[in-house]
Formats: sequence, C-alpha cells, structure tokens
Amino acid sequence: MGYRTIGKQLGEKAATASAIIRKWKMFKMIVYLPRSGAPCKISPRGASMIMRKVRDQPRTTRQDLVNDLKRAGTTVSKKTISNTLRRHGFKSCSTRKVPLLKPAHVQARLKFANEHLDDPEEEWEKVMWSDETKIELFGLNSTCCVWRKKKDEYNPKNTIPTGKHGGGNIILWGCFSAKGTGRLHRIEGRMDGAMYCEILATTSFPQ
Repeated sequence: MGYRTIGKQLGEKAATASAIIRKWKMFKMIVYLPRSGAPCKISPRGASMIMRKVRDQPRTTRQDLVNDLKRAGTTVSKKTISNTLRRHGFKSCSTRKVPLLKPAHVQARLKFANEHLDDPEEEWEKVMWSDETKIELFGLNSTCCVWRKKKDEYNPKNTIPTGKHGGGNIILWGCFSAKGTGRLHRIEGRMDGAMYCEILATTSFPQ
C-alpha cells in the first residue's frame, strides 16, 4: 500500500508513515535515536552543587547560582540554570502559606486525627468546624518563590507561616458542618471566650 493509504487507515499523516518506513528500512528499528546536540555547560559536579544548594536553601535565586558557578570557573546563563534544575525535577513555585503552628500544636492536631481516624460518618455529622481568616484591605501579601520538587510543596523550607492578625485588613470568622455553611462574622478587636460564645449563639445553619 502507498503511504497515503497507510496513513489514512492508521489516522496519521502520509509523511509520518513514510518517515517510519524509511527509518525501519535504514536502521531496522522505529524508536527515537539519540541526538548529538551541544554538550552541557554544567559538569556533573557543578549540577550536584546546584542541587545541594537548592535543597538546603530553596529560596536561592538563579542569579545566586550563576554567581556560585562563576566563582567555580563556569560561566552560564540563568536559562541554563533553569534547564538543569528542571532536568532534576525542580521548578520555581510560589511558597505555600501555612498556619503559624508551634511543634506542640502540630503534635496535638496529629493526635486528634489519629484518634478519630475510624469514627463513623454519623459522628462527623454532629461536628461543626470553624476558623478565622484575614483579608487584606490594602496591597497584597508578599510572595516568594522557591525551587522544589512537586511532592515537597509543604516542606517547612518551602512555606511561609501566616498569622491571623495584622494592619490594613479585616478578620472574618466562618464555620460549616454537614448541614451547610454558617454566616460570616466580622471580628472586632481580639477574640476571647465571651465573643466566641456570642458568635456561636448567633450562628445558624440551613434546616
């Protein structure tokens, strides 16, 4: 059959069928052959140094890495740095924002999760979840980029702790349960036990 007929039956272009057949006749295989290309400017030792630094200091910039390699006798561009990091599974990402927790808080939350891991669904229907959030009124929260792998987004090195209070913002309290969401409540001043009880007394859910 001709290339056009083969391509039509396989849903490919005639040029694709032609290229595959020519490759088979010449090399007796159809896999992609390695291409020569330009040699990498960064040696394996230099790449190891880059990987070690971004693992220890994820907020290192590409210019910092360019300067480090230059002091070691290798001159490269920031694009070359990016390509090397991507080949090793790293990419530039914004830092994740996580609650500012002390180690004791982390352990308490983990303990709670383990204790209630096997609770039946009916028990969770009796639970109401609540939290406060800060909304900026002026400007934007600062952002920062880190070099990390996909699975390391919540590694403490790659996050920015956030607080609940600050200037130029409002604090809102909200809640939800199996019945739905409650009303938002603006917090004026500092939250205490009396204010919390008052908020709960005025919170309603869909019946």
